[in-house]
Amino acid sequence: MTGEMGANGVGTPGEGMNTHKTRARRATWAALAAVLSCAPSAASALDTPQLTVRAKAAAAEPAIVATPQAGCEAGSRPEPSIQGRLPKSEVDSGRADRGYWCNLSVVGRSGNTGGFRVHRYVDKQRHECAYYDTALLFPTNALSLSAEPTGVAVLDMSNPAKPVRTTTLLTPAMQTPHESLNISVKRGVLAAVLGNPAQYPGGIDVYDISNDCRYPEVKAAGFPATPFGHESGMAPDGNTFYPSSPAGPYGFSAVDISNPMLPRTLVSTNSVNTHGMSVSDDGRRGYHAVGNGLVITDLSDVQERKPNPQVRSISSLTWSNVTIPQYAEPVTIGGKPYLFEVDEYSENEGGSATANGSRVGAARMIDISDERAPRVVSNIRLQVHQPESRAAIGGDYGAQSPVQGYAAHYCAVPQRSEPGLIACSMIASGLRVFDIRDPERPVEVAYFMAPPSTISATGGPTIDERSNWAMSQPAFAPERREVWYSDGNSGFYALRLSEAAFNGTSANAQRSGSGTAGGAGSRCLPRRLKVTSRAVGRVRVGAKRAAVLKAAGAVPKRTTKRSLRFCVERGGSVLAALDRRGRVTTVVSTAKGHRAKAIARGTARKSAERRFKRSVKVRPSLVVLYRGRNIAGVKGRRVRFVGAVDRKRARSARALRSDLRKLGL
Repeated sequence: MTGEMGANGVGTPGEGMNTHKTRARRATWAALAAVLSCAPSAASALDTPQLTVRAKAAAAEPAIVATPQAGCEAGSRPEPSIQGRLPKSEVDSGRADRGYWCNLSVVGRSGNTGGFRVHRYVDKQRHECAYYDTALLFPTNALSLSAEPTGVAVLDMSNPAKPVRTTTLLTPAMQTPHESLNISVKRGVLAAVLGNPAQYPGGIDVYDISNDCRYPEVKAAGFPATPFGHESGMAPDGNTFYPSSPAGPYGFSAVDISNPMLPRTLVSTNSVNTHGMSVSDDGRRGYHAVGNGLVITDLSDVQERKPNPQVRSISSLTWSNVTIPQYAEPVTIGGKPYLFEVDEYSENEGGSATANGSRVGAARMIDISDERAPRVVSNIRLQVHQPESRAAIGGDYGAQSPVQGYAAHYCAVPQRSEPGLIACSMIASGLRVFDIRDPERPVEVAYFMAPPSTISATGGPTIDERSNWAMSQPAFAPERREVWYSDGNSGFYALRLSEAAFNGTSANAQRSGSGTAGGAGSRCLPRRLKVTSRAVGRVRVGAKRAAVLKAAGAVPKRTTKRSLRFCVERGGSVLAALDRRGRVTTVVSTAKGHRAKAIARGTARKSAERRFKRSVKVRPSLVVLYRGRNIAGVKGRRVRFVGAVDRKRARSARALRSDLRKLGL
């Protein structure tokens, strides 16, 4: 964030505070206002000649309209006004005291404050943990006598209904990471750089969380590896940390943390004046949010550890309603590469950050099939973000703060491959969840507005308005349909999505046609499909993941690294298991209309045994019948699924058992 404000703590201004502390806090907020006033403009923050101008970008853009609003299921408490609004009258009357929710329910919560990032990690021993920074602006929370501990909170999430704070990370960068708290799930590394709304000297902290995530092991603390800090990126392999700072002379640095006890700076460059950034799965591409939009870079020299590594710009993009680009990350949908990108805050038409500005950047989906010519294909935004709504909402609590208000800040997905959903922290509008199975037609499927709290209760005495301050990058626990995030005013939340919202079968998603990549195909596979010795419908044994997603005619209901699950009209699923190369090894159907050798789900076991000559007991309750490469799974006296397998699975009970475990059968 370029110019965020916020803090930590409880109590009202002046209660139990010494005069010098009150002065210090006021000075901090005054300094922050000065930072905001001199934040880099869209024109000056990036010196990249190929960036297209805003007017030119508008010609090829999709319409800048509000995303279709979520339809709320039973048990919801829908928001009381237009999409994303919490009216002042609702807060004053007390009607907002319980908050508002749609297709999301609270599982558990912790603490009273939050910051900019939430991460999830499961270690080697299967401990499950959450990490979140606890202050929007250090040291305002440290100046409050009644505040929670400063630093990064570590939560044991073995019971999400009762998160337990096991420790708090108090090394220098963890005290004030700003937006830089980052993680490599693959390697089990947590890192941050000293940061604030402008920049701090770039000392970094590195922790090993792989052994016991509940008690991270510090490997480096305040290590001087980069000139300045504000935000960051992390290579997925966990060997390179990318601290960034948009307001300083160095846009970002690449720091080798392969030896976490001895970080080593590989390069610091001002070639791309980076706010936030992400890195491709192979470590060779950088996706940079910059002052005027997006820049894609080649990071191959860094990834290969070449001497004197060079960072080369591949392409850049802007859009007509750009504000302050915050973060972009790659995803694959229907086998096609995209980025999601989110802008923070609002601006006036002159391009200056302002309270309740008429231009709200919000979020968008960007097609990067041709990485040299990226293009925006859809916008993700709320009704409160539209210019025609801004005058009416200007009197709501939080709306008149240039670093709060009705705007966006961070988004996240459950996984990069076929994510299905995206969750976005939209500041005063709380947490919003969108279905992006059709990236050109996203729809909102859920939201959560926390009970509003006063900003003074978290250490900020100059603004005292009860509101949401949702700034954090969320995290997902997809196996339980959970989304985790923190609100600067009220702490950490673990939320659970309804099954329909999570799976993309909500009425709103169905009405909009979301879930079909590029608008082609249907949401579920047909109830009648041919099952051959090599395929179920168009899901073929031996085909690569991308080929399956392109040919299937529907978008998966759920994906993992080793499996795909498609829904079937009128009930049932088609499930595909993948090997390490991403090829289908087993495909089965649990739908009654899908028949192999005239056998389908529900067929009596004796009838199936007459058609299938061989059998193998996969486990005590499951017997698989074979005929060539066709299989039928039997539990009790009935067939539960039919399908096809590759040659190895047709001959090996062990290999077949592994595939069925991937599919949850």
